[in-house]
Amino acid sequence: MSRDRRPAIDVRRAEGGQGLDLGLIVAAHGRHAVVETPEGQRWRCHLRGRKNDLVVGDRVRWQRSGDEGVIEHVEPRRNLLFRQDEWRTKSFAANLDQLLVLVAVEPPFGESQLARALIAAEAAGIPALVGLNKIELAGRDEARARLAPYRAMGVELLEFAARAQAQETLALLRPRLEGRTTLILGPSGAGKSTLINLLVPGAQAQVGEISLALASGRHTTTSTAWYWLDEQRRSAVLDSPGFQGFGLQQIAPKQLAGLMPDLAAELGRCRFVDCTHRQEPQCGIREAVEAGRIAASRWRIYRELYEELTRPRW
Repeated sequence: MSRDRRPAIDVRRAEGGQGLDLGLIVAAHGRHAVVETPEGQRWRCHLRGRKNDLVVGDRVRWQRSGDEGVIEHVEPRRNLLFRQDEWRTKSFAANLDQLLVLVAVEPPFGESQLARALIAAEAAGIPALVGLNKIELAGRDEARARLAPYRAMGVELLEFAARAQAQETLALLRPRLEGRTTLILGPSGAGKSTLINLLVPGAQAQVGEISLALASGRHTTTSTAWYWLDEQRRSAVLDSPGFQGFGLQQIAPKQLAGLMPDLAAELGRCRFVDCTHRQEPQCGIREAVEAGRIAASRWRIYRELYEELTRPRW
């Protein structure tokens, strides 16, 4: 893989690292990764030992070995966004400044998937935005209505048409992406590829180059990929692979309500300290639903998730 000549980022040589360099993981597949150096060069590397826990966004200590490199250590992470079902854990990225959850007017988005992504971000301490794409289509009012509870509980909602109104979309998004590392997460059909290619001209060529470097044999996004938005390398977007399910098995059932801002605002008003907010009498959250302070759809999602998280595991 050719080595980039991009300007340096603020990554220093690790103190006390016995000559090891500190680099940035910009792509990873299994035990192999692409590490970017402070000078902007990119090296194919592998992780020493049998561990398999590299994530895009990781800062690592590594050393050269011939024309490749060996990753010796992963620096502590500031945060990690991941999903977990009963069988496996899938990490998206580490050390994020924000998450942009992309949905679209068409095809209609799954509100449960949106809620799950926001809960995972809240649990990881990552600020989240919601982007509604394809607002040029006729169903935009219905989509806005479905997103109204999220706007009401303080989630910032950005509306744009990445394909039909490209320049307006760039003008809207650039100020919110500047100086930040942003993971873009969204279901198939939401227009994520269109948006990435709008923000990063030539992104598809980079995908092919990274796939070749990782010897994955695939020229589609099968794992998260890192793209710089500016020559100074202060702003980055991360393109995540599509997903069908979004498990939250990492969340304890008693934590769930506290990770949903509209429900969290009503906590402490229940008769019982151990209230599960489903069928108990004098439940503050149920009363808030009846009063219209919590949308019925949000309470339905809470109950579905609570049942999922308390289901016996075999």
